[in-house]
Amino acid sequence: MSKKIPAFKNEDEEREFWATHDSTEYINWNKAERITFSNLKPSVRKISLRLPESMIEELKLLANKRDVPYQSLLKVFLAERIEKELGAR
Repeated sequence: MSKKIPAFKNEDEEREFWATHDSTEYINWNKAERITFSNLKPSVRKISLRLPESMIEELKLLANKRDVPYQSLLKVFLAERIEKELGAR
C-alpha cells in the first residue's frame, strides 16, 4: 500500500516535498505508463555547415516545391537518413 500524496498549496511546496521524500513510498511505479510529449520542442544547437553553393540551390529548389524552408527540409533529410542508418544496425 502506497502512502497518500499530500495536497500542496503551490509548486514550490510540492517541489520541496519531492526533494526530501522518496517517490517509491508514494507511487507504484510498476503501474506507470510511458508517454510521449510530442508537442515539446527539442533543444537545438546551432552549427556551422559548409556546403557547395550548387547543393544549397538544389536544396532550395526541392524545398520550394514542397513549400517549406530549405533548412527545415535539410533537417527532415538528415533525420530520415539517421533513422535509416541506426535501423540498419
